[in-house]
Amino acid sequence: MFRFIKEQIKTIKKNDPAIKSTFEVFLYPSFKAQLYHKLSSYLYKKKLYFLARLISEHSKIKTGIEIHPGAKLGKGVFIDHGFGVVIGETAEVGNNVVMFHSVTLGGTGKEKGKRHPTIGNNVFIGSGAKILGNIKIGDNSKIGANAVVLKDVEDNSTVVGVPAKKIKKPNKNT
Repeated sequence: MFRFIKEQIKTIKKNDPAIKSTFEVFLYPSFKAQLYHKLSSYLYKKKLYFLARLISEHSKIKTGIEIHPGAKLGKGVFIDHGFGVVIGETAEVGNNVVMFHSVTLGGTGKEKGKRHPTIGNNVFIGSGAKILGNIKIGDNSKIGANAVVLKDVEDNSTVVGVPAKKIKKPNKNT
């Protein structure tokens, strides 16, 4: 647990220029939500589903961030502002992922089993983005604000729009 706290202090200080002291980290909804998630995830793995969901629901009320106890979060995940973020049961979030408020990592309501997205490492997810279904977002990708992503995204890509489409990077020679 102390390793997680040290990691979160480092992550939040790296990603938020507004932070002025280490103690402010303990006020961040992202920090609190992920701390609650650590506990609820542990209980979920022990098949104590009701208790895990109870802690998850308490966290949602306190932070405005809903992370299902079954979701898997990597190291260095930073949820800036966070209010309205929803991370579904079978979602997997890689390392060093940054996401902003109102992001949904959800299902489409049609699948059974793995039904939520898998987010690669070093991914940026803009405010209001909706990433839905059992899809993969590649490493080092960027998801634009309010994008609706329904298909896999390749590594090192930027997608925007509804539905999300890959944009080409401008040629440096033109």
